Amino acid sequence: MRMYDLILKKRNRLELTAEEINFFIKGYTNGEIPDYQASALLMAVYFCGLSARETADLTEAMVDSGERADLSAIPGIKVDKHSTGGVGDKTTLVLVPLVAAAGVPVAKMSGRGLGHTGGTVDKLESIPGFRTDLDKTAFIEQVRQVGAAVVAQTGHLAPADKKLYALRDVTATVDSIPLIASSIMSKKIACGADAIVLDVKTGGGAFMRDPDQAFALAEAMVEIGRRADRRTVALVTDMNQPLGYAVGNALEVAEAIDTLRGRGPADLVELCLALGSQVLLLAGVVQGVAEGREKLAGLLQEGAALDMFEKIIVAQGGEQRVLYDSSVLPAAACREEIISSAGGYVQAIRAEKIGQAAMLLGAGRETKESLIDPAVGVVLRKKAGERVERGEVLAVLHVNGRERLPAARESIFSAFTVNDEPFSPAPLIYSVVSRQKRA
Repeated sequence: MRMYDLILKKRNRLELTAEEINFFIKGYTNGEIPDYQASALLMAVYFCGLSARETADLTEAMVDSGERADLSAIPGIKVDKHSTGGVGDKTTLVLVPLVAAAGVPVAKMSGRGLGHTGGTVDKLESIPGFRTDLDKTAFIEQVRQVGAAVVAQTGHLAPADKKLYALRDVTATVDSIPLIASSIMSKKIACGADAIVLDVKTGGGAFMRDPDQAFALAEAMVEIGRRADRRTVALVTDMNQPLGYAVGNALEVAEAIDTLRGRGPADLVELCLALGSQVLLLAGVVQGVAEGREKLAGLLQEGAALDMFEKIIVAQGGEQRVLYDSSVLPAAACREEIISSAGGYVQAIRAEKIGQAAMLLGAGRETKESLIDPAVGVVLRKKAGERVERGEVLAVLHVNGRERLPAARESIFSAFTVNDEPFSPAPLIYSVVSRQKRA
């Protein structure tokens, strides 16, 4: 078998066999296939696409390139959740304890943030003492004993994906739906969960800005899950404005805790209930999403989800006082208010601009080697569709270093559009995709 023949075959829009895909992934991961041939095949895939079967085979080959987490020692249907990334997306911090409080075991492996999107691991590590580097034995035992654990994803899962992504990043082949879908799902399947709920973001602050493209990605991932015998559902959700009000690691932890206390932002609560009800349905705990929402809403109101978060924090070495005393979290040295120069209605809050401002302040990574400041970030005071008066505060910057403050300030100003026309923002949830059907 020769790489030349695979490149030619895909260039001519023919389907690759499972054996040919395995040959490519194994050879490239082992260093036997050079970058220039792998790049040629990726570009052929970019222009010619992959069938559903090819995409599933590519995903499986990437899973087989590394370790698979064995969660069989944990009783019940194990669930996992993945978001394609957004601004202010602290959903996992709420969803994991909420679902676990409902009796569904959650073995969650999460990543770190890069660019203007935040990472769950970075957020949790802003809690003093919180450890995300549990070994496999401790990880599984915590899920067995507590009901949930959130740890940093190991590099031993789907190493082929890491190597391929680095090549895609420098060959303009990142934005290919089959390649994105197989990249995400290879890691999710390797993590070992029985059921996977996907939050596919769309809008200005998302990777998939176009809703139709987001739908296509959701459908591709659900189909991969089906072929891999994983219970899988995807929600296509809005990311034109940040989720909730807080953007920045410790700030988002504080907002997540407020949400677990039953007083969170309406959009964050709604998304957690929507995702969580799908989790409970996949796990067989409820018969329908309405029943799931009711159950989860009750757990939020009675404090069971907050109690579960406390158990997770304690089990992973974190300071549990964070739940009752926000001063335990890192705090920025100063705050600066961004004042509206006009009155009217907020027409838009460009999520990517808010994310960029938070990154400039130190809340995100410009490169993988960048250090983050857990204390800094942005807290919105207004959301899209709300009335604002001239002189009112639009947002508050939490600042430590002032070198990039002017650029961050400008980014916030450019994020907001205010005029006299009343405005209704886009729906938070566009669609639910299950077995390639939209609801």
